[in-house]
Amino acid sequence: MNQQEAINLIEKAIPNSNNPQIWADLGCGSGTFTNALAHLLPKGSHIYAVDSQSQNFPKVMGNNVSIDFIKADFEKFDFNFSNLDGILMTNSLHYVKDKRLLIGRLGKYLSENKKFVIVEYDTTISNQWVPYPINFFNLKELFIELGYSKIIKLDERQSIFGQGNLYSVIIGLNY
Repeated sequence: MNQQEAINLIEKAIPNSNNPQIWADLGCGSGTFTNALAHLLPKGSHIYAVDSQSQNFPKVMGNNVSIDFIKADFEKFDFNFSNLDGILMTNSLHYVKDKRLLIGRLGKYLSENKKFVIVEYDTTISNQWVPYPINFFNLKELFIELGYSKIIKLDERQSIFGQGNLYSVIIGLNY
């Protein structure tokens, strides 16, 4: 996926504001979506890019957004985050077996607006690359059960890996 395709999937979730924001990109991989987010956030924002594999990111990306890479398993690591404006998870939630436990734990890192932006495969069929898939319907049900009231599908596109469609969604209490 190229940078513009990544931007297209998440851009509707990022408010058009001049106020700097702080986000975490959990399961950032090589940084395709970290870079896309950095292009969408206002100047002076900050992203914590987290992955279990070492990555080499520049200190500043996109719209003069600072980046801190943290090598950690986001499913188990207890971060020192507070009042995040959002958590981005792109193709990472399908590696988590107990999604309910993880989402509940991640909520403590967010500001009172509690905003998640998620990109996932719209399937229930697992394979070696998508061991614990969550389609849009099941993701929506999970977040409703956890008390989130706003769940909006932002975009959808065909996966180049034959996994069906990718969908992007914004989830929050208020935004």
